Amino acid sequence: MKIKNEKPKTGRRKAPQAKAGRDKWVLRLYVAGQTLKSKTAFNNLKLICEEQLKGKYSIEVIDLLKNPQLARDNQILAIPTLVRKLPQPVRNIIGDLSNTERMLVGLDLKALSVKLSK
Repeated sequence: MKIKNEKPKTGRRKAPQAKAGRDKWVLRLYVAGQTLKSKTAFNNLKLICEEQLKGKYSIEVIDLLKNPQLARDNQILAIPTLVRKLPQPVRNIIGDLSNTERMLVGLDLKALSVKLSK
């Protein structure tokens, strides 16, 4: 009798990981005015994009004070929110983007580093 060591199928397919080298990145940053948090989020995003994507990206800043309907249309629940439109799949990151590791993982630019304790 043979015993197979197979992982159970969960019905969830793993999305392909985005590759920074060949894809054009389309990023949208939803903010509410020129607040300190909004400016911090934009500056953090710009730094990471320059380091990781080297000119292969576009950032569109959407001010929800000027266009509040876009919050409902795009299901934005908190601000600032970064939305990666391309490459697929779409990803959302909420906050001022100051946690670089979390942002890199959220954008699929870096794999989550899991520390195992013994």
